Amino acid sequence: MKIGLRTIKTAAAAPIALLIASSFDLESAASAAIIALLTVTNTKRSTARTAINRLVSLTLATSIAAGCFILLGFHPLVFGLYLLLFIPLSIRLGLAEGIAVSSVLITHYLVAGEMSVNLIINEYLLMIIGVGCALAVNLYMPNTEKKIQEDQAVVEVSLRKMLGAMSNNLNQLDKEKQLVSECLALREFIKTAQIRAQEFEENRFFSGNSYYFEYFAMRRLQLNVLADMLQILNQLNASPVDVKELQELFEFTAQTLAEDNDGSAILTKIVALDQRYQQKKLPEDRQTFEERAMLFQLFRLFQEFIEIKAGFHRNK
Repeated sequence: MKIGLRTIKTAAAAPIALLIASSFDLESAASAAIIALLTVTNTKRSTARTAINRLVSLTLATSIAAGCFILLGFHPLVFGLYLLLFIPLSIRLGLAEGIAVSSVLITHYLVAGEMSVNLIINEYLLMIIGVGCALAVNLYMPNTEKKIQEDQAVVEVSLRKMLGAMSNNLNQLDKEKQLVSECLALREFIKTAQIRAQEFEENRFFSGNSYYFEYFAMRRLQLNVLADMLQILNQLNASPVDVKELQELFEFTAQTLAEDNDGSAILTKIVALDQRYQQKKLPEDRQTFEERAMLFQLFRLFQEFIEIKAGFHRNK
């Protein structure tokens, strides 16, 4: 049985919160442990957001509960009225995750039959201790940047390999099925890597840099285009003369594709090839026309593939 880091942190935060709350002789000290348990998340930023939302949620809940209990009494039916008001308002304000925790704390007023200043302070201290312990244990996060960079290297190598294979198999029917499978597998790999990149960036409080996340998003877009290209390649049966220039373009891209390549050299070759395509005579028979049309569609998709990377490089 594998125990994850988040589980270990939760197991540490909950009892520490309980010990602190008990040392202050707070009522319902165990609630602090529950709050800590529910507040520990996978990243520093998400834990901080959750902590702030819980405090805001408690303030909203306390205000509504005060209006209901003081005016109508401390009765279970009044608690139901509180929920009728608190739940939809919390959802509207984006505080839905605090509904359960805040409402549990509000039941302490119902049980005590009062909303004294001391009891209100008690509930806020429980909340502060719970979220504070969750924030404290999440201050440590393993640095996953090296793993993310390794993921990038895998993506770069895989794309170069696929483009090289596309160049070699161009104009060969039924040769692209394995490439389609590799494309789908790489898409899933990038999806996982993008989640890891997002978590890495969420663990840096004072950095708004989302480079790694955007890099994998860019590669996912490219793979979507590549998948469309493979569908055409599986049907293409143009003459060797017609596909030669595109083969050379694929091969050049396979050799030069890299994270820091802005795509300008490839785009220059694309523009030159486009001009040569425009100067070619129109085919005289229907079959050649359809093959040329398919080849031109493939060329345009490849241009989109490169422009995605060029746009990413300009905006990074």
